[in-house]
Amino acid sequence: MLTREISISGTDYHITLTDQLLNQVNNLKSLYSAAYEDPESFEQVSSEISNAITEIAAQAEPPVADDDLDKFIQEIIKVVDKKAAEIEELEGKAAKAKKEAKPEKHSKSKK
Repeated sequence: MLTREISISGTDYHITLTDQLLNQVNNLKSLYSAAYEDPESFEQVSSEISNAITEIAAQAEPPVADDDLDKFIQEIIKVVDKKAAEIEELEGKAAKAKKEAKPEKHSKSKK
């Protein structure tokens, strides 16, 4: 687990990137997408969006000020996206290294 610092309006917020937080941020992104793709559904998902934002912000120290909430959520989404890209890159390198480490099988044909 990594702790990140997010500075907004002169306040440094600290948040730990747990699996739960990553899932909450990804859920929030999905809710945003759903509301964007179908504006008529916004009222249905707006309370879910609000709840997700509240849950994410509650994990920060110190508590996120109302004035900083929008910027905080934007920044935490960027942090989570960057972390996901790093994980994907590492997994790709590991898969490549594993593939290169496998000895090739040479078949001998019988005559």
